[in-house]
Amino acid sequence: MVAHLLRLKWRLLLNGFRRSPLQLIGMGLGLLYALGMLSLLIGGLIALRWADAGIAHTVVVLGGAAAILGWGIIPLVASAADMTLDPARFSSYAIPPRQLLAGLALAGFIGIPGLATLLAALGTVGTWSRSFPAAVGALIGALLGALTCIVLSKVVTTATAGLASSRRFKDVSSIIVFIPLVLLGPIMMGIVEGIRGSGDYLQALARSVSWTPLGAAWSLGGDLEAGNFAAAGLKAVVALSTLALLLWCWHVLLQRALVTPPYSGGSAKKGGKLGLFGVLPGTPAGAVAARALVYWLKDPRYAGSLVVIPLLPVIFFFSGSQTGSYGMLMILGPLTAFMMAWSISADVSYDNTAFALHLASGVRGVDDRLGRALACLVISLPVVLVFTIGPIAVTGDWIWLPNLLGLAVGTLFSGLGLSSVISARYNVAVPLPGDSPFKKPPGNVAQTLAVQGVGMLVLTVLLLPELALVLVQVIAGGPEAGWVNLAIGPLLGIALFITGVRLGGRWLDVRGPELFAQLSVNR
Repeated sequence: MVAHLLRLKWRLLLNGFRRSPLQLIGMGLGLLYALGMLSLLIGGLIALRWADAGIAHTVVVLGGAAAILGWGIIPLVASAADMTLDPARFSSYAIPPRQLLAGLALAGFIGIPGLATLLAALGTVGTWSRSFPAAVGALIGALLGALTCIVLSKVVTTATAGLASSRRFKDVSSIIVFIPLVLLGPIMMGIVEGIRGSGDYLQALARSVSWTPLGAAWSLGGDLEAGNFAAAGLKAVVALSTLALLLWCWHVLLQRALVTPPYSGGSAKKGGKLGLFGVLPGTPAGAVAARALVYWLKDPRYAGSLVVIPLLPVIFFFSGSQTGSYGMLMILGPLTAFMMAWSISADVSYDNTAFALHLASGVRGVDDRLGRALACLVISLPVVLVFTIGPIAVTGDWIWLPNLLGLAVGTLFSGLGLSSVISARYNVAVPLPGDSPFKKPPGNVAQTLAVQGVGMLVLTVLLLPELALVLVQVIAGGPEAGWVNLAIGPLLGIALFITGVRLGGRWLDVRGPELFAQLSVNR
């Protein structure tokens, strides 16, 4: 049975490569990138063989502890985790729990994350190949550490299966996991600065962590190299006990999951107020705007872009603190306008089959385009104004306010007009409703990149008058160009907004059924 589960996981992995040639190329490029990063990591571990033993011990223990923490935390926040061998799927089969447990544990290494963790762990053998006892200890520790990572993730996944089936948990976790990714640059810079000034502290921390379940397995090679055989024996006991405890917890949770799999059905709710539908005008455009605003507030695929926006000032401020110049904050407003306006360029694609409501109800294309654009405008315009005026208040360069305000408002309206055309004409591959906003969907990757890239280029061309006036003020230094931009930017943006809504509405009226047919293909 264990061998059968391994073959099943291997077959599922191979089936993922049976896609279109362009998708296969994209997956190949991603795999090459992962192999490159893994090669650098293993090369670094091998290079530690010639480093000081204390430094090597610190790097291996803290790195291994971080790996175990990552395998324990990621299943909590990544709703798109690999669930191809979800234990609940075996609830109708009479498989002995011990065989199922062993098969699922070993199957965790069949895949890029599990295999990369195992290979990186085995790289520590190269670090401690200074002597035979140290190499053997590192090999045992690598196997125990890698297996602990897999089993811990299974424990967390099985324990939170009920939460994972909750739509609200998926929505919140998908957004939370994206925050540290956006702030990865400042976080890494802070870690590097901390390492530069606290090398002794890190070595002391590694010695303490090596006695915990997080670092015990990873410290065996270093202790044997240093001749601390008693400490290595005790830490081996800690590592084995940790793995045994995790296996026991997983066995208990697995039995419960097989008997009572999580329920993912809906619950009946009484009718309540109309919400936004009762606030906005009772017109076709108002109804579309209310529906779009509900998506902006409740759909994690939309909320994901809203989470990025408040983090932009943090990134720019951190960058300015490193260089001593906060000039990057000045472009915060126009950049936010660009991102928010372009966020609805795939609005119809996000609808997926729900777009049938617009076709069946006979909504005019211009009302559809106007409602979606106004919904985005309600959220984005206040943010753009605050992000344009706020940085200028911080820097005190009020002479730039008219120019940047005209550029930001013009960018927002022009971008909304262009997005109204793009989303009515082209369909792109996006995560399906209910999926994680970071899940890679199947589809024509080349077409998606082309549409997004060309669309952004066209928007940049449309903004050339406003950008030219900004350049004039940079060269001349006077405020006259700024006041001209404050008048031209909004006027030109509103004109392009009206043109884009009308043109996009006309295209939607003509090819609405064809667009819906393309959306149905991406289900």
